[in-house]
Amino acid sequence: MHSTALWSGRGRVRTAGGRSAREPARPMRVKAVVEYRGTEYAGWQVQPGQRTVQAALEKALEVATGTASRVEGAGRTDAGVHAVGQVAAFDVPGGTDLYRLRASLNGLTDRDLAVLVLEPAPEGFDPRRAARRRIYRYTIVHGRPPAPLLADRSWHVPAALDRSTLDRLAAAVVGRHDFSAFRAADCASLSTDREVFASRWSSAEAILEYEVCANAFLKHMVRVLVGSMVDVVQGKLDEAVFRDLLEGGDRREAGRTAPARGLVLERVDY
Repeated sequence: MHSTALWSGRGRVRTAGGRSAREPARPMRVKAVVEYRGTEYAGWQVQPGQRTVQAALEKALEVATGTASRVEGAGRTDAGVHAVGQVAAFDVPGGTDLYRLRASLNGLTDRDLAVLVLEPAPEGFDPRRAARRRIYRYTIVHGRPPAPLLADRSWHVPAALDRSTLDRLAAAVVGRHDFSAFRAADCASLSTDREVFASRWSSAEAILEYEVCANAFLKHMVRVLVGSMVDVVQGKLDEAVFRDLLEGGDRREAGRTAPARGLVLERVDY
């Protein structure tokens, strides 16, 4: 694709010899809503030699516009984690036709990734720092044989899980807590305080879904919370210990980390 096919906002400048030349318009900041199936990705962030969502978008964007641009995301999802409402931002040449750009990006990426929305954003818009809240959903298939159609989008737990216990634990998560025990051992965040606005389980037959909304999340926070709740139900972790750990503690005292495949980034609010 010709690099100027998607944009037309250019002005004229004078060269030293008096000839006129065209100068690209100022870059335009763009906000994108992206959906992806994380199974075959090594996560969001660019990693040398790895297939990542950020790298796929940056490569497609450079081909479509003819200019290299850094793509920033609201959430740095881990390998295997999916998204239906990831928000990203990047710069494109001023005057770019966003409708045509979206079509081009979707034609240049594979079936695991789709750009749903492109819209102008304020100059300097940072999708991670500007976000007010993020919503994640975790899916468990329990009390039945594995569900092949949900295999890469859920955690299969063979034994049935008690919903009433899960509901009590989810309710305890709401509020501002120190989630130092509910994060990855290599989490580099300096602050472990997070405010959870909503935390609830829902169910339909053999499918359990946990939805949690917070101002921000620590690395693996949702997965450790889910794994710990399941451990409480299964008698591997005391409920009182779970509650105490919400006020801070060592990662080794909490439960297991639930598999990445059951987690979806649902939405980011601004």
